[in-house]
Amino acid sequence: MKYNKFGKTGWSVSEISLGTWQVGGGWGNLFDKKLANQIIHAAIDQGINFIDTADVYDNGLSEAAVGKAIRESLERIFVATKCGRQIQPHVSEGYTPKNLRAFVEASLKNTGLEAIDLIQLHCPPTNVYGRNEIFELFEKLKEEGKILAMGVSVETVDEALAAMKYDIVSSIQVIFNMFRIKPSETLFSHPDIENFGIIARVPLASGLLTGRLTLDTVFSKEDHRQFNRKGEAFDKGETFSGVDYKKGLLAVEELKEIFRGNESLASWAIRWILMFPQVSTVIPGASKIDQVLSNVKASNLQEISSKEMEAVKNIYDKYFKADIHHLW
Repeated sequence: MKYNKFGKTGWSVSEISLGTWQVGGGWGNLFDKKLANQIIHAAIDQGINFIDTADVYDNGLSEAAVGKAIRESLERIFVATKCGRQIQPHVSEGYTPKNLRAFVEASLKNTGLEAIDLIQLHCPPTNVYGRNEIFELFEKLKEEGKILAMGVSVETVDEALAAMKYDIVSSIQVIFNMFRIKPSETLFSHPDIENFGIIARVPLASGLLTGRLTLDTVFSKEDHRQFNRKGEAFDKGETFSGVDYKKGLLAVEELKEIFRGNESLASWAIRWILMFPQVSTVIPGASKIDQVLSNVKASNLQEISSKEMEAVKNIYDKYFKADIHHLW
């Protein structure tokens, strides 16, 4: 495993980490505490030292599982959780210092940790990024020792740029993958980018970039890939990175031609993200131990050639740029 500096925090984090949206459950499945514990420990055994969760993942069960595994481990593991999505309706007015403080206190209790390493706003409404009192709260929480650092998980590049104006913000979590390359052309060129830990989320475009989905794939009614393709429940960019499913499948077939060989397309998709030095860590999810092992393999793949990188960009331009580039 390779490790990168995590912005102004000075932390050294594994370039491949673990996202826990699906760990032990997710997408309509019942939560399996034993499996979640096994997956998290397997990740730690592979050298992963950064784990991303949220208070709303499986109604707090994911967060609790992360806390339990961390308390059982002798390694220094950085825990990143998120808050804000419990606010319903999910509007700027619901984001108050009182509400957010309560969420942080609840996460501390749920994880059983003395302090949260990284607390992140969980894709708040755009107006929140202009409210000084929200960010001042996290300054206070840091002074109180309840958090060590604060970051934001964003939907758009413009939201990331707005958040970076606050001194308390140490990290940006953004959707970045072969089907969502805009951050590399905008966010990554920010003059102060080295001061921020960049967390690449949805690296496999909700499974499209595994190369295993087809037109015949059936998703359960509880799976967002079934019910949120047009943004019916939350930002459509969270589902398949906002791309049209059929176009995504066509693009995947072309990607398979570029990355022929024994390694999976999923591994190459993660390796592609690691070609960008601005990225501190990638957080693919895992619902099985084998997926953790597969994700970690990407760290040891050879560099992708400039010709192959250009070919990926050409596929993006061909299938997706006109539809999604301006949206996020």
